[in-house]
Amino acid sequence: MIRDTNRHFKFDWITIILFFLLVGFGWLNILSASHTGTTVNYFDFSQPFGKQLIFIFLTFGLIILLLAIDSKFYERFSSVIYIVSMLSLVGLFIFGKNVNGATSWYAIGGMTIQPSEFAKTATALAVAKYVSDLNTNINSLKDQIRTFIIIIIPAVLVLLQNDTGSTIVYGAFFFVLYREGLPKYYLTIGVAVILLSILSLKFGAIITTGIAFLFVIGFHFLSKKKLRIFQSVSILIAAIAISFGVKFFYQSILQPHQQDRISLWLRLEKDPEKLEKMKQTFAYNLNESEKAISSGGFTGKGFMEGTRTTGKFVPEQHTDYIFSTVGEEWGFLGSAFVVITFVLLLLRILHLAELQKSQFSRVYGYGVASIIFIHFLINIGMVMGLIPTIGIPLPLFSYGGSGLWAFTILIFIFIKLDSNRINEW
Repeated sequence: MIRDTNRHFKFDWITIILFFLLVGFGWLNILSASHTGTTVNYFDFSQPFGKQLIFIFLTFGLIILLLAIDSKFYERFSSVIYIVSMLSLVGLFIFGKNVNGATSWYAIGGMTIQPSEFAKTATALAVAKYVSDLNTNINSLKDQIRTFIIIIIPAVLVLLQNDTGSTIVYGAFFFVLYREGLPKYYLTIGVAVILLSILSLKFGAIITTGIAFLFVIGFHFLSKKKLRIFQSVSILIAAIAISFGVKFFYQSILQPHQQDRISLWLRLEKDPEKLEKMKQTFAYNLNESEKAISSGGFTGKGFMEGTRTTGKFVPEQHTDYIFSTVGEEWGFLGSAFVVITFVLLLLRILHLAELQKSQFSRVYGYGVASIIFIHFLINIGMVMGLIPTIGIPLPLFSYGGSGLWAFTILIFIFIKLDSNRINEW
């Protein structure tokens, strides 16, 4: 399925340039966050920045392979890719290596591979294939359920491996399905569940139920589109079930460290001593990250001049908290550059997705943008304390071979699909 690519050099170079800008700037920050000592050996492959350099070098070969493969291959074998990916997730329960409490890795020689990163691409391909085969909007309940199942299977497998962060990413496919005609009431339900969950944890299930009751009554009598009595009662019962169910899930299902992170975010703990202990235990990374970012000011302290970064105040700063290095050493200007570059990448992918003649390519393009967006939103929000601490990397930026290669595959498959449109002109 590999063709001569000499005739097909017409790719979207804007996306490719944005990709390499993020990878290159990410490596500079990994170098700054992980180097030890006053002198730096840029080819010290025992250090994270040296290993990441190897990953980046191998990425070039991966890109060449992805662009050389016939684009029809990705659509034709999307189901096979999905099944193989799901089997790799199942295999973790037998052969997986536990890292930081999550059984999400295969140990191969001196390397570790995280299949959940690649499963996102496989799911995006499978969703695109199923939706495009329908050749219409997702209107019927049967088609909606089948599509949800494709998304839920990897999400559940990843959740069972105690990798909550990666599980949340699968919510990104909601944006994809919404673009393809998923009814708007799913958006209303999603927002309502999130609000009820937060209110229930913050104020209790009884008060939340009362708020829901007042809202339903008000909507019933004041809205131009009247609700039937049966609809109003059903909504109220669902609100009660969610309010009490979330409380049960929080207290009985979540692990203690997950409870504490949510408690810190919503300021649920009333005991000052316990609250301070929780901050020292679970909010240390966040506090140090916020201090590093705020100390950078407008222009930053300079490359490899960040005192909190070089002092290793933020644990594992080269991975999930890499953005704090940007904030300290490059300041507001550097942080804005990263945010703007990500936004431009997302907008470019969405623009290209809308230009596709193939529904498969369009749906997949939206999947690519949605996955990157959720990663970007959660990671930046986590580092700045806007959302609870969730272990999720910044795409193309954080240290890690699996993450870099997975996002490279995700993006360059779409670039290859888009090349068909370009080369037809």
